[in-house]
Amino acid sequence: MHRKLSKIALATLLLATGAAQAQDNTLRLLTWADYVPKDVLEQFTKETGIKVEVTLSNNEEMISKLRATAGAGFDLAQPSQDRIAGPQTEFGIYKPMDLSKIQAAQFIPSMLEATRINTTVAGKVYAVPHIWGTDGLVVNTKTSKATDYADLCAADNAGKVSMRLKRPTLIAFAFSMGKNPFAAYNDPKAYGALMDEVGKKLTDCKANVKFYWDGKDQLLAGMRSGELTTAMMWDTGGWGLNKTHPDIKFIAPKSGALGWVDTFAIPAKGKNDAAAYAWINFNMRPEIAAKVATSAGNFTAAKGGEQGMDPVLKQQFAASFPEAALKNIKWYPAVPAGLEDIEGRVLDRVKAAK
Repeated sequence: MHRKLSKIALATLLLATGAAQAQDNTLRLLTWADYVPKDVLEQFTKETGIKVEVTLSNNEEMISKLRATAGAGFDLAQPSQDRIAGPQTEFGIYKPMDLSKIQAAQFIPSMLEATRINTTVAGKVYAVPHIWGTDGLVVNTKTSKATDYADLCAADNAGKVSMRLKRPTLIAFAFSMGKNPFAAYNDPKAYGALMDEVGKKLTDCKANVKFYWDGKDQLLAGMRSGELTTAMMWDTGGWGLNKTHPDIKFIAPKSGALGWVDTFAIPAKGKNDAAAYAWINFNMRPEIAAKVATSAGNFTAAKGGEQGMDPVLKQQFAASFPEAALKNIKWYPAVPAGLEDIEGRVLDRVKAAK
């Protein structure tokens, strides 16, 4: 009887050990589209033996998924740097980074330091930078003279513009109205009043909107077909269109393009931190970072990563961002807890308005 029980116990132990080993060889990654090129994934697995399970998402969904599980289900996530401190303060969905396991020399020092500051909560750092870019205007210069976000509401663009009903649109319109929404971040009452003002502007602008975009394919098709004259869009979306439609250009708005940085952050109940750090350090190698940045069409926080990037993209960046426009980029600071609730209510009112 004891021998039989011992065999059962041994079998159970072997199964558990096998499951643990399988877990140790898998990285569950919650990330953005185009951040995991096939050749990069295959090279990582070949070098480390670690398999990567990729789930595509965006900022809102990442927070929602991790909040629903208290930070379980994934070993590594890639939220934007401004979306970490608030959710961490409210929901505790991330664990502090062990910076001793990060190969800091691979990062552009200024970006590593800026992200450290923006993602610090109670003295602990929760992310390191990966990919960065901007949002602004994509304009068909044959049919539109738009130079700032407010021009989306101009009479000559009636029924021919697109934007997202998400917080970047609120922030962008606030700047175009001569306000600084970031300056009101620590005053919920003032911020709420400003968002109400922006919401009214967006409601008045609804007649100009052909559609509120939520997926890139619809938006890009609308610009290509001429259905849209102007849209709020990310920079590389505009540069990609420009390659086949020279009249379509990404423009840094007069009130400032919005600058974002997507990061690496470790969920609170991630089970494979070793694989997460291995993936981070692998991705920040200059030659790997260049491949990922080229796939994403954006820029990398890896030191030397720009050397291997598409020269056409570099030229387009220079055309869209002369020195004054580059200095005028409005970089997102960390979003304090509770502000997204204010924004959500305003966006819901805009969506429901007739």
